[in-house]
Amino acid sequence: MTSLAITDFKQARLAFIGGGNMASAILGGLIRQGLAPQQVLVIEPFAETAAKLTTEWGVSVIANASESSAALSHVDLVIWAVKPQVFKEAALPVSAFTAHALHVSVAAGIRSDSIARWLKTDRVVRSMPNTPALVGQGITGLFARVGVSAQDKNLVEQILQSTGEWLWVKQESDLDAVTALSGSGPAYVFYFLEAMTEAGVKMGLAPEQAYHLAKATFGGATHLARQSTESPEVLRQRVTSKGGTTYAALTSMAEDHVKEAFVKAMLAAQKRASELGDEFGKD
Repeated sequence: MTSLAITDFKQARLAFIGGGNMASAILGGLIRQGLAPQQVLVIEPFAETAAKLTTEWGVSVIANASESSAALSHVDLVIWAVKPQVFKEAALPVSAFTAHALHVSVAAGIRSDSIARWLKTDRVVRSMPNTPALVGQGITGLFARVGVSAQDKNLVEQILQSTGEWLWVKQESDLDAVTALSGSGPAYVFYFLEAMTEAGVKMGLAPEQAYHLAKATFGGATHLARQSTESPEVLRQRVTSKGGTTYAALTSMAEDHVKEAFVKAMLAAQKRASELGDEFGKD
């Protein structure tokens, strides 16, 4: 069957394949914005996660596609929130009922060629969100195949609106960089928060004091950067007086090649994102 043109997400019938944290973040945002729970079907094999989704959002949850093939055949949009290593296994039983639908993948690494082949459709959007989407402060990288219309892209943007910002890329390979930068990025921030907290404790502060100062500093500095038109280099220089405390810290980091190590680490993440496509995108 052919899906009717949908211009408003509140009119859409949605299926989520996988009901983990990212799916729950998107689903919760949509329902808070007025999507009726009756318009949503979730396929989630883990009973505990399924029960949580039903209790929290009132949506219908089934364990596998065969339980509700009729419902799947009428969905307008399918959101794939499964781990890369099980994407193909999850896709094959669903593909028989959803070739007419628009498909959005949030699975890291799995390329759209593989997704389109498994699902028998070219209406595929690949996305790379990050965990701040759970509190409406995320950013999602997006890539659309040629079969995705401008109207489809608008619907995807509506679906993601409650999770934060989004950014479309023209080349699918750019999503590997997005994965390394913003997809994995929250972990880097938490890593630095850990280090700053540990340093604060070594300098005599209580752990809760050190962590509070670290979080407030990251949040404030990020807000300042967003409000400013100046580059991060200039903003850094404005805090750094030669011979002062900041200068001492940055000099120590430069001597230890911290920036080079950080760039190297992100390139490793980009490489792994590409490898995931090779590893789990095979027929």
